[in-house]
Amino acid sequence: MRVAVVVPNHDGRRWLPGMLAALRAQTRPADRIVVVDDGSRDDSVAWLRAQGVEVVARAVNGGFAAAVNDGLRATADCDAVALVNTDVSLAPDWLARMVSALEAHGEAGAVAGKMVGMDDPGLIDDTGDALRRDGVCEQRGRGHRDAGQFDAPGEVWGACAGAALYRRAAVEAVGGFDESYGMYLEDVDLALRLRLAGWTTRYEPAVAHHAGAGSGSAVGYYVARNTVILVARWFPARWLPYVAYRQASWLADAARRGPRALAEHLRGLAAAVPRLPGAWRARHGVGGTQRDAMERAVPARPWRGPRAGGHPEAAR
Repeated sequence: MRVAVVVPNHDGRRWLPGMLAALRAQTRPADRIVVVDDGSRDDSVAWLRAQGVEVVARAVNGGFAAAVNDGLRATADCDAVALVNTDVSLAPDWLARMVSALEAHGEAGAVAGKMVGMDDPGLIDDTGDALRRDGVCEQRGRGHRDAGQFDAPGEVWGACAGAALYRRAAVEAVGGFDESYGMYLEDVDLALRLRLAGWTTRYEPAVAHHAGAGSGSAVGYYVARNTVILVARWFPARWLPYVAYRQASWLADAARRGPRALAEHLRGLAAAVPRLPGAWRARHGVGGTQRDAMERAVPARPWRGPRAGGHPEAAR
């Protein structure tokens, strides 16, 4: 199996040395390493080329999903593609373990790894994603201390594209990353389409250290906007009461966090409105068969009470 590593980069020069050093120290070297520079204004491109790295340079910033799709096209000779954010440093055995998991499970379209804090490796960041019927995407284990509770491989709902391995045939079969999301939740949308198409996602506890939002910005804006788009495109009408409850709770939480957080959240909701007609035209889940498929693809989980909404922080 030929494997490429694709790194989307936008003004991530400060993270590139550590990220690249970790890639070059892999016990199973990548067949290709390609950095897709998404209109950076720093000296990322010049530095990368001086290091002998293959670069796909985009003149204008088009967002994570568009950069990844360019990377997928540039590595068409590879059977699998690992996506790695600039603010991620991989353990030396990361790629070897992820590839072994993909090769061992022919039904898997993706493999999620064990993401932990860059500054605090004992703090879990993500061990696989899960979409809920209220529109929340949960990152399994986030905020909890690592006590080995996620050290068993198995199946998870989806993978965080900040550090994950994808089977090219599966991603191409479902149309690649949806560029209308720009950044954030584009990997959730892909995971949903993979599940609807019959692919699974494996979890392999290979470690990736993640700085957290180091390669992105305005998280609240994009999550608010893209959650509405995801719901409009995919969710059956019977789930809307759950979504309304969660949206109200998110709005209240943003207000509690202060004027800046509230303004960012409201801007995200407002930005979703002109995108709704396009989401509706691309809508799935209207017919009964597809509605049943969504019921299977997004399992019922609590949407109220202590187990619903957010990630309770474990004692540090």
